[in-house]
Amino acid sequence: MTTLLTDQQMQQFIMDGYVVTKPDLPADFHRHVYEQTDYVWENEFNPGNNLPARIPDTFKPWYDPAVVGALTSIVGPNYYMHPHRHCHYNPPGSPGQNLHKDGFSRRGHRTRWLLAFYYPQETTLEMGPTVVVPGSQYYNTLPSDGTERELALTVEAGTVVITNYDIWHRGSANTSESKRYMNKFLFARIEEPTAPSWDSAQTEWEPGADTATPALWRHLWNWHRGQENGATHNGSADRTASVEELVAAVVGDSEVESFNAAYTLGEIGESGVPALIEALEDGLGEVSLPADGPLPARLSSYGRLASDSETEAKRRNVTYALSAVGAPAVPELIEAVSHADWWVRAAAVNTLGEMGLAASDAVPSLIAALRHDSLIVQQQAAQALGTASQTGPAAVPALSEALQHDDAEVRRNATLALLRIGKHADEAVPALQRVLDDEDRYVRGKAVEVLYRLDTPAARSILVDYLMSTRWCPLTTKQSRY
Repeated sequence: MTTLLTDQQMQQFIMDGYVVTKPDLPADFHRHVYEQTDYVWENEFNPGNNLPARIPDTFKPWYDPAVVGALTSIVGPNYYMHPHRHCHYNPPGSPGQNLHKDGFSRRGHRTRWLLAFYYPQETTLEMGPTVVVPGSQYYNTLPSDGTERELALTVEAGTVVITNYDIWHRGSANTSESKRYMNKFLFARIEEPTAPSWDSAQTEWEPGADTATPALWRHLWNWHRGQENGATHNGSADRTASVEELVAAVVGDSEVESFNAAYTLGEIGESGVPALIEALEDGLGEVSLPADGPLPARLSSYGRLASDSETEAKRRNVTYALSAVGAPAVPELIEAVSHADWWVRAAAVNTLGEMGLAASDAVPSLIAALRHDSLIVQQQAAQALGTASQTGPAAVPALSEALQHDDAEVRRNATLALLRIGKHADEAVPALQRVLDDEDRYVRGKAVEVLYRLDTPAARSILVDYLMSTRWCPLTTKQSRY
């Protein structure tokens, strides 16, 4: 039976960004996985995304009721195991890493992506465990006390640690004589929340007055419950400051003050929208990057743009406030999608995507943005349609067309959007068949998942033919080829 998280565990995850769980599997199982992993590393190479095919037992922890329950609680039912996997090997004498966020980071606050770590062996402090900074997942820059708050994940063999994708983390130095392995998997939310997906008995949550960002945490609690933040909060947010003062704090230099102001504006609601839109459009200046590709690799997504540019980092903080306001901000954001400056259009599109179902009225504008001349706008539009248009097929033709785009990021986002649209995406089956041989492995992987979940006769036939021709045998090795 699936074991869901409690209210207290969900609140702890919202604050700290991680949860630790233990699959109900015997010690011999974990020892066997360790031995298989060690053999592959010693005699072959890091299997990368082929990890579960090369070592099939690495799949089993993810189907354990406690692990399924934790994943379901955090990213909802029908979540998606992304095809990216990686076996992290920390050998004796390793110097360790610097604190970082993984490269796919979208810099969003709503929980749509998770990292999950499985440790087949006991991991002591001397073996170079993974280190996380609790509560750092919402910050685009490393908090000034980040290194002081580091937490080493010293765990028993077989432990699974699930973290917010954006948590600051690193592999630490291995000063022992033992090898340390960790298998990393990636999970994504598919369905926007409409109700709690954990064992919920509590509706209101009022974080303590001495906590760092209570309005942000309160907002995420309401969002996970499927509720509009401003419409449901009856707590004690600081509303003594004027809207103008709050907007000034949103674009200020302190991320803590910015987040508190942004989510206080979210609770205030519609009256703060005009000043936020003005800041989005005119108050932060331009971005000195081309409107279309090719972009530097580090800026190939809006999240990386916001992490690389001070102007865009502040504009991103404005989008947090607007997404927290929700539906009342949609009409003005729709107008901003047609703004003369591409970076304003990109921010507006990104905000509508962050809103999700509350932005359903913007779907026609997002479809138009998918054909915009700015590559970043196109990437964001494909992403946004997956969260804003889940209730119908309106975006399916445009997303099917986007599967033929020259840019891999657009194709990846379009395929994920079709996955999130789900049963309404049946019209996309021919387009999905064409990208089963896409040059990008993640476009292929997501297309396979869409066809699998559609489960129509046509989708099944295409999928079986494809899988039969691409089967990878985990028993075939350099030593045993036939």
